[in-house]
Amino acid sequence: MAKRGARTTRPPDMKKGAVMHDPKKSQEMFAQGAGKAVETITVWADANQRLVRELAELSAATAKEGVRLYAELQQSGIEALRDAQATALRWQSIWQEAPRDPLAWYQRALTDGVENTQKWFRLLEGNAQAMTRTAERLQTSAEQTGKGIQESFSEAVTKMKEVYAA
Repeated sequence: MAKRGARTTRPPDMKKGAVMHDPKKSQEMFAQGAGKAVETITVWADANQRLVRELAELSAATAKEGVRLYAELQQSGIEALRDAQATALRWQSIWQEAPRDPLAWYQRALTDGVENTQKWFRLLEGNAQAMTRTAERLQTSAEQTGKGIQESFSEAVTKMKEVYAA
């Protein structure tokens, strides 16, 4: 341990406070630091701008897919409603035949019931397929967005390395 008040030795060409009092060197260091700070802000502003653009494109694609899915589901719902209405009208007309020929009426009712059940399952299958297609398209959009964001930040990191390597 050094004693208090002990002198430290300096190289003979270095004066006390010489680095701090050299105005040219101070200005140069300040200019370099300010330049790097500006470049850093620019790099990250560009990266953030690309990030926001990618997310906006993903949001737009998601909204578009949502509208497309809604339209498909609505169309199948309207078709199902039309079929149900036609079935109800058909049942009204054949209901009067039940007392005359109960066996034929029962057979027709059973056949109609099976057909309508099959129609409902086809409708549900179509809706499930529409939802699956939408999910696949959204997954593709999300993957593309993720790759775009990753590329943006990779570029930003590379530029930052270049800025601070110089």
